[in-house]
Amino acid sequence: MRHYKTVMMNYNDIFKEKLQTLKAENRYRVFTNLERLVGEAPYALWNNNDLKKKVVVWCSNDYLGMSHHAEVIEAFCKSAHEFGVGSGGTRNISGTHNKHVKLETVVADLHGKEAGLIFSSGYAANEASLCALGEGLPDVVFLSDDKNHASMIKGIRHSHAEKIVFRHNDLHDLEQKLASIDINRPKIIAFVSVYSMDGDISPIQKISELAKKYNALTYLDEVHAVGIYGPRGEGVAGQLGLSDKIDIIQGNFAKAYGVVGGYIASSHELIDYIRSYAAGFIFTTSLPPAIAVAAKKSIKILMEDSSYREKLWQNVNLLKSLLRKTSIVFKDSASHIVPVIVGDAALCKQLSKELLEEFGIYVQPINYPTVPKGQERLRLTVTPAHTSKMIYELVDALQIVWARLGIREAA
Repeated sequence: MRHYKTVMMNYNDIFKEKLQTLKAENRYRVFTNLERLVGEAPYALWNNNDLKKKVVVWCSNDYLGMSHHAEVIEAFCKSAHEFGVGSGGTRNISGTHNKHVKLETVVADLHGKEAGLIFSSGYAANEASLCALGEGLPDVVFLSDDKNHASMIKGIRHSHAEKIVFRHNDLHDLEQKLASIDINRPKIIAFVSVYSMDGDISPIQKISELAKKYNALTYLDEVHAVGIYGPRGEGVAGQLGLSDKIDIIQGNFAKAYGVVGGYIASSHELIDYIRSYAAGFIFTTSLPPAIAVAAKKSIKILMEDSSYREKLWQNVNLLKSLLRKTSIVFKDSASHIVPVIVGDAALCKQLSKELLEEFGIYVQPINYPTVPKGQERLRLTVTPAHTSKMIYELVDALQIVWARLGIREAA
């Protein structure tokens, strides 16, 4: 019998090599240590080598500053004292709370749907729901926009259902692919309303029309739109009066609503199916009741008060108008997201570093795989808390560092 010498593998060396690859490509992520303080937004304290410095945050997904809203905080604290800081388990094992049920009623009402279902995050909502749909619908095929979020991609992949990718927001390509599938075969078109990296908005009406024509369900991710678009913050579909044309609307509480968690809204039957079959829902500890109460309060405030949205759009429009007068390359979309395109990982990282260290402006560099190589960027998100003075100072600082680093100019 031949004996082989055992060679002990050093697993840490493999991990180290992988990390070195990221660093060599300027893709290694460094997390900036910040303390966002209530009443100080958009300022935060930057913890740098035991020194604290106040900086202005320009890349928060807390789009409307609701995480600092006094009524939302009060609702959270009161509920935590009343119900504790945990839920007690999964929804089917002691973890369903009356506050969960009430929040699900609110999200259903927000989108004009029969029912809602909440999850621990928006990522979990997408992954669990799409996976369960792919597993449960016989011979289903997904038609997925090629810029869909990673959570949508993972959910579809984990279902092992067939997936056909269509070119981003390309109606002609989508229709060609739909037409190639048997009209009687189950199919789901999965797409996003506001794409978070480019800030572009999908043609929801046209996609819904194609879905009806070719006998498909529609699954719309409104994560970056709820709270901001529509008269009650119901998202882009709601703003366009198309909520009833979308079969499943997914959103979350962690962005414009300033809390944490995700949800879907749809028909009674579909929601009950996901509740009963989605592993990512069944086997996950439910949201703390205090979180559910805070999310409900935030939604209710934004359903009734449009002033937060109005101030946001005033600031967004000012920022874009100032950037148009510069040589800075940015995507001038119809959304509230303002991507500044650097196009080089090392330059993007350096631009972010100098803005922070010299001007007290914090905006994190975004690189591959979040965006394609050559599309590295800063993703600016202005909020109602930013002042006009801050916006002017941001654009001035960007111009100074942009020119100093010799980054390409707008045509």
